[in-house]
Amino acid sequence: MPGPTIRSFESPADGHRPRVVVVGTGHGGMECVKALKGEAVDVLMVDRNNYHKFQPLLYQVATAGLDSDDITQSARHLYSRQGNADVRMGTVVDVDLDRRELVMEPGPPVPYDWLVLAPGASTAYYGVEGAQRYGFPLKNVPDAVALRSHILRQFEAANRDPSLIEAGALRFVVVGGGATGVETAGALTELFRVLDRDFPGLDVGRDAEVILLDGGDALMQGYKPNLQAYTKQALERRGVDVRLGQQVEAVSREGVRLGDGTEVEAGTVVWTAGVRANPVVETLGTETTSGSRAVVDEALRVPGHPEVFVVGDAAGARDPGGELYPQVAQVAIQQGTHAAAEIRRAIRGLEPRPFHYTDLGMMATIGRNAAIVQLPSGFTMKGFIAWLGWAVLHVVKLAGFRNQLSVLLNWAYSYFTYDRGPRLILAARPEHDDLVLRQNVAIEPEREDPADASSDPVLSTASEAG
Repeated sequence: MPGPTIRSFESPADGHRPRVVVVGTGHGGMECVKALKGEAVDVLMVDRNNYHKFQPLLYQVATAGLDSDDITQSARHLYSRQGNADVRMGTVVDVDLDRRELVMEPGPPVPYDWLVLAPGASTAYYGVEGAQRYGFPLKNVPDAVALRSHILRQFEAANRDPSLIEAGALRFVVVGGGATGVETAGALTELFRVLDRDFPGLDVGRDAEVILLDGGDALMQGYKPNLQAYTKQALERRGVDVRLGQQVEAVSREGVRLGDGTEVEAGTVVWTAGVRANPVVETLGTETTSGSRAVVDEALRVPGHPEVFVVGDAAGARDPGGELYPQVAQVAIQQGTHAAAEIRRAIRGLEPRPFHYTDLGMMATIGRNAAIVQLPSGFTMKGFIAWLGWAVLHVVKLAGFRNQLSVLLNWAYSYFTYDRGPRLILAARPEHDDLVLRQNVAIEPEREDPADASSDPVLSTASEAG
């Protein structure tokens, strides 16, 4: 199968240029493609979506802080000036290591000389009864739009029939005390203040509530105790009911059942409790680690297949101490760049080099004027300055000037007006919605986005494994 049309380089005399296929338009895949610019290879980016999304701000789309096009960028636009790159939209259903090709749906197989798998992560439900069927994941753009639409429908329903409030229509349970859970819980309370004006017939301040559940003894595992304590206090000041040491045993239409038998009625359950590698990794048929991550060598190659690299959330790479690298975007970014460098070295006949991760620290926001930062040196910061740094870094790292400008203006408007952005109901309501109007996109088996990256691309946010 011929490679993509190359605009920047002439083909060599034998008519063949090595083809590098990169699966996933997330942070790892994007950085790998960019790092191969100027190399005499044909690069083909493959993804089931035609866009790159900025994963750390999905929760803002779900809570009407931003619109979906503020955090997405067309993949073809991103690589339009890279003469050796092309994009193919489709779903990878199998990786044939012997034939060196990807089985695609739709379309013919895609052959490769070098393969970089950067498919990201999918939601982990840990076998909890009803979690996949009734919980709202927050891993891709359709998830975020569906959750926003559902939240707004809950308020519309309660406005029509206030008796639904007694059944928990305006109670929102967030499962998981990692970065996404904390950020979502904090953002929901800010959305409630706006909806209090939108719905004068409701007492939103009294009737709407957020409960954050986590099975551990602290939020934001991996951060220092003082930042964990600050996070909990900041959420509670915003009205979030934080419940630690609470294992969720089952999720249903009516809410959640905890391990101690307690039933919590809720019209919405947001599931942010964990991540696992994208299922495409399982098609390799090679050894995996916990969370279904592919075992790789020090250079991020699949053992026995030096032409195949796995990076980001799907890679079971380990640090010098033998621990798996965290599933955060900064790891994916650095591993994507490393894979590109190793391909360049291999083409030149040079020996592979091991991957070395440079830890830039972690950061997460809790809400307006509140965030936490932890650097590798041990330095920590919290409060307004940390929040300002978080906001600036996220704007800077967005793909595309239009997105940067749009997010900056949206945030400035929201900050000074205490208003929020697109409070629009867009996702279609399925026929099985009941009086609580549950809008769930996970009734059918999940089809995960093969471009997911898990966290903050600057100072990596904590994994959602908690």
